[in-house]
Amino acid sequence: MVCAGAPAIAITAAYGLALAIRAGADRRAAAAGLLAARPTAVNLRWALERLSTVPDAEVEAAAIALHAEDLAINRALGAHGAPLLTGGVLTICNTGALATGGHGTALGMVRSARAAGQPVEVFACETRPYLQGARLTAWECQAEGIPCTLIADSMAAALMASGRVQAVVAGCDRVAENGDTANKIGTYALAVLARHHGLPFYIAMPTSTLDRRCPSGAHIPIEERPADELRRLAGVDLAPADVPVWNPAFDLTPHTLIDGWVTEFGIWRPPFPAGPFPPLR
Repeated sequence: MVCAGAPAIAITAAYGLALAIRAGADRRAAAAGLLAARPTAVNLRWALERLSTVPDAEVEAAAIALHAEDLAINRALGAHGAPLLTGGVLTICNTGALATGGHGTALGMVRSARAAGQPVEVFACETRPYLQGARLTAWECQAEGIPCTLIADSMAAALMASGRVQAVVAGCDRVAENGDTANKIGTYALAVLARHHGLPFYIAMPTSTLDRRCPSGAHIPIEERPADELRRLAGVDLAPADVPVWNPAFDLTPHTLIDGWVTEFGIWRPPFPAGPFPPLR
């Protein structure tokens, strides 16, 4: 968890491969080790496959280009998604510049909306147990002057019922061909609650997170995290040291609960376009 966020993981892997080659490591072994680091986020595989045919001498330049491309993707995605947002926007985990090459995906939509003069404020779920919403999203919003209110994850239903939320937007770590979406644990609950309260639920989906080889969410591997992430917080015991723990890092949101997938090419719904797509300018 030194690096979190599917796009940031992909960029880090690209630079990691470049560093491994520079250090004289076996390229194939280095790529295999990087690929095994995070099983759910498909961007990791996407980045390594992009670099697989690049000559050793050109990998570093290709990694830099991939990083720049991700920033362009985020800005295009934000521009397409901005018109969907007004008023209160509820989100989970961190989907901003810290989780991407810059600007962000779901939080990038918020940035773009505010840049266009739309009155948008963020409600950030704390995102237990790793607290990416509390530690990262809240910090990014404050740093950029975006109005932000932090809530405990368990407060989301009450917040929606209060009428202060007009849309729910989440990022994604992998999207299956049918639209089923894996994202930070708690995303599925927000989608269910949004449907109950009649609120639109959107996924910010750079197309690098779309896994064309995966027919449905049932085929997406879900990473499980160490038990002490739930038992302890900042070195303080929160639960008995030997209590059994189930700690999946992600959950699956069925495509039937998602109102739109916001991509760098526009707002999609299944069946997703096949491409090819023009390069971003």
